[in-house]
Amino acid sequence: MTDDHKQKMQERQAEQRKKVAELQDPEKGLILVHTGAGKGKSSSAFGVVIRALGWKQKVGVVQFIKGKWKTGERQFFDRLGEVTWATMGEGFTWDTQDKGRDIAAAQAAFDKAREMMSSGEYDLIVLDEINIAMRYDYLSIEDVISGLDARDKRTGVILTGRDAKPELCNYADLVTEMTEVKHPFKAGIKAQRGLDY
Repeated sequence: MTDDHKQKMQERQAEQRKKVAELQDPEKGLILVHTGAGKGKSSSAFGVVIRALGWKQKVGVVQFIKGKWKTGERQFFDRLGEVTWATMGEGFTWDTQDKGRDIAAAQAAFDKAREMMSSGEYDLIVLDEINIAMRYDYLSIEDVISGLDARDKRTGVILTGRDAKPELCNYADLVTEMTEVKHPFKAGIKAQRGLDY
């Protein structure tokens, strides 16, 4: 039994090494989309931020929706002092109840994102909840893809939020859809500090 297992693992190892040897480095930053109804889209992006910082890469975050929310990730990265952070949104659209104001805030956030993406200063930029801004038509998919096209070659971008546009998913190098299986909110449990925000 042990010899069979060892032989199978050696065959898998050889297959994996062959696949890896055939891969190519695109020599450019990639586009990642984190979407879906499940939790973890932004959390996953911030995990990638930590990974990039571990390699001493320069990272920026532009938040499109969260507004003045006090979040654990923002407090952590502010203490660390190594992430350029721009919180541009004013909160959820049901909070502002002013579509014109929401569109202006989203456009200002994307102008900042465009500036950062094209600057050549960043290895990674997170556009947190930008998919929501596109879902409500505060930003057009054409403008967003144009901005991504104009980014510096070295800059990878992660776009988070539910309901990513199909055109964005087709454009991206990696798309991950978070699926909700169970959520405490539906059981009457409010968001928990340190876990949810």
